[in-house]
Amino acid sequence: MEIFSYILTALAAYLLGSIPTGYLVAKAKGVDIRSVGSGNIGATNVFRILGKQAGIFVLLVDALKGWVAVVAIVNFYPALRDALPSLFSSAEGTAGQVREYLGIIAGVSAILGHNYTCFLRFKGGKGIATTAGVLVALVPMALLIVLGVWILTFAVSRYVSLASITAAFCLPFGVWALNGSRLMLLVTSLLALLAIYKHKANIQRLLNGTENRIGKKKKTEVAK
Repeated sequence: MEIFSYILTALAAYLLGSIPTGYLVAKAKGVDIRSVGSGNIGATNVFRILGKQAGIFVLLVDALKGWVAVVAIVNFYPALRDALPSLFSSAEGTAGQVREYLGIIAGVSAILGHNYTCFLRFKGGKGIATTAGVLVALVPMALLIVLGVWILTFAVSRYVSLASITAAFCLPFGVWALNGSRLMLLVTSLLALLAIYKHKANIQRLLNGTENRIGKKKKTEVAK
């Protein structure tokens, strides 16, 4: 039955997304990234604590998790269908529709794995990089629009969180403008809401004026 193929896809993608890249990179340097900075295991906190190279590495690997989760399922679906006919032969809809469903399930599961990793008691990152990787695989043109929004917002504000929140808000509109399917519009809308929800602490700090701004030099006290 097709339900088993969906469950297996979700489980495999979730475990892939659950790999806590930021935590592992920091741990290798003797740092528990959860206890420093913002306490988040994502690339931004790694960038602040461990530097540019570590931050970029975590960003790329977290994005790769989302991309691989989708592409592996979509590209290998025909082989899986032939190897496991009992799981796929009864799947409803055309092969293209089934591949779309499996790709979406894999992408969403990978993001949930990153945000709520089973390896760290279900406390993970905010999922922006992993979501970007998923979007590269599912809706690359919409991602270009969102990426443009992110870059513009960050260039003006220097707030990574504000850029991510604004980009997430614009994601469903980008999908809608490119005539994406209703299912994709629904899924990206939910992903946008999840991304904004994961930034709730950042939103509070932005409102309070206490959010960290990239490139802002710390004030030094002048000795009297």
